[in-house]
Amino acid sequence: MISVSEALSMLFTLVRVQETEMCPLTLSAGRVLATPIAAKLTQPPFAASSMDGYAINSIEADLHAQFVVVGESAAGHRFEGKLGAGQAVRIFTGAPVPEGADLVVIQEDVERRGKLITLLTEKDGNSNIRPAGQDFCTGDIMPAPRVLAPSDIALAASMNHANLPVFKKPVVAIISTGDELVQPGESPTPDQIIASNTYGLKALMEANGAETRILPIARDNRASLETIFSLADGADLIITIGGASVGEHDIVADVAASLGLEQSFYKVAMRPGKPLMAGRMGTSLMVGLPGNPVSAMVCGHIFLLPVLRAMLGLPKEPAKRLSATLSHSLPSNGPREHYMRASQKDGYIKAAERQDSALLTILSQSDALLIRPPNDQARAVGEQVEFISIS
Repeated sequence: MISVSEALSMLFTLVRVQETEMCPLTLSAGRVLATPIAAKLTQPPFAASSMDGYAINSIEADLHAQFVVVGESAAGHRFEGKLGAGQAVRIFTGAPVPEGADLVVIQEDVERRGKLITLLTEKDGNSNIRPAGQDFCTGDIMPAPRVLAPSDIALAASMNHANLPVFKKPVVAIISTGDELVQPGESPTPDQIIASNTYGLKALMEANGAETRILPIARDNRASLETIFSLADGADLIITIGGASVGEHDIVADVAASLGLEQSFYKVAMRPGKPLMAGRMGTSLMVGLPGNPVSAMVCGHIFLLPVLRAMLGLPKEPAKRLSATLSHSLPSNGPREHYMRASQKDGYIKAAERQDSALLTILSQSDALLIRPPNDQARAVGEQVEFISIS
């Protein structure tokens, strides 16, 4: 067996970064920007008022000074001309500041009678003007790679980009294996169960940037498994669930090898999730997950998400570890790294009492995986432990 960190490192060596494509701005949220983009213009493109008021020359802005209003500047409709001595322009938020003005006096600080205004306060040092290029200038860069958040989309639009260069979504094919499985909505026999892992992993992959295909369930025979593998042709990542152990019915590794799998590793010193394997099968990366529902989902967070991020051009790094204070004591841990379902709130964390790898209810009630190092000593209330968020 190899360690979790060793398995991740080996997986990263198998990753091939996706090609890029142009994506409409309206569809780019959540995608990964592949190359930096440069602003095509300056924002704001002109000095603009940040308040409603009157534009004047600050040299003349003495208490009780009077000005003649000679025009108006509104957003999209600038005042044409140059301000002269003793003149003011009525101006609105976002409007271009007229030539000759360097101060906007807010309307509350002015008394107006007809076309004549009088300043009611002293200058306070605030010009109420946003200078040209205050936000960004032509050629300024949005760096990549980055997952495009809504604020990034707004910035890209402001930079005048209608399409963005992004990494293509990896195509992920998910194969559940086993005679005991039926699809949700079907009627299982007394010896069958529902294929739940497939749908949980599909949701996890798609929420993090993949295009996912659920393939038919492969039965526990070579012909069926070979047929289903053929349906995964063209996928960037093939995920198999179950059939990776060493029982007589666990034939995934043998069939995959006969189809060209170059296995990189098998078995990881962790719980849940020990019977994990990975390698390359032609142009596809293949990861074989254990069949227990929780084991498969835990491996999804620990291995598949970092792999997916790496395929999308993001840094090759494990899931982010956080720390919290134990609210309940823990016994000593065994020789394998243990990822315990847990709940955390306000800086405290508690591991669920039941950790059986078949209990999806416990996983659904958890928002964290509390990490126990191999051979970790017993932990007391108040000690700091590491965890990974799964919410």
